[in-house]
Amino acid sequence: MSHHHHHHHRDEEEEYYRPDREKRNEHMAGFGAVASGLFAAYEAHEVKVDPEHAGRHRIEEELAAAAAVGAGGYGLYEHHQIKKHHKAEEEYSYEDQQFSGHKKHSWFD
Repeated sequence: MSHHHHHHHRDEEEEYYRPDREKRNEHMAGFGAVASGLFAAYEAHEVKVDPEHAGRHRIEEELAAAAAVGAGGYGLYEHHQIKKHHKAEEEYSYEDQQFSGHKKHSWFD
């Protein structure tokens, strides 16, 4: 005897875009960029005060700087995802009003 399992699927759009998750990711990317930038500045300072290990400090400075750029880029990407979603919502809302058969009236109609 075979058993059939029924899976309940969430709406794909709901799963794709979660405003709370996108905003959190944007903020975390910003924090990552700041933290990486601060660490890069610290390592740049260490090059001067610890010349014996200057090579290692320069490498860590470069890696931290690259991480800061990457985190900043990711934050920018998340920000644009949020803007893109809001624009799509506005366009959908406008089209829905235009084609629903129910025209909204203003004072001048």
